[in-house]
Amino acid sequence: MNHDNWNCMKCGHREFETDTMRATGGIFSRVFDVQNRKFTMVTCQRCHFTELYRAPSSMLGNIFDFFTGG
Repeated sequence: MNHDNWNCMKCGHREFETDTMRATGGIFSRVFDVQNRKFTMVTCQRCHFTELYRAPSSMLGNIFDFFTGG
């Protein structure tokens, strides 16, 4: 995938992959095995540096626009 406003912080490459990750929050969610926190992972295709964003992947473009001032 490619987005005009994204480039890798480590190597400057412009192509990336996205995925989602779910994690538990507090003690009750751990006890009952409830994964109530959702993160979007953005991984550089060249160096595999990964950033985590706590937002649905549908908001990924808005996140990139915010960080790059677009």
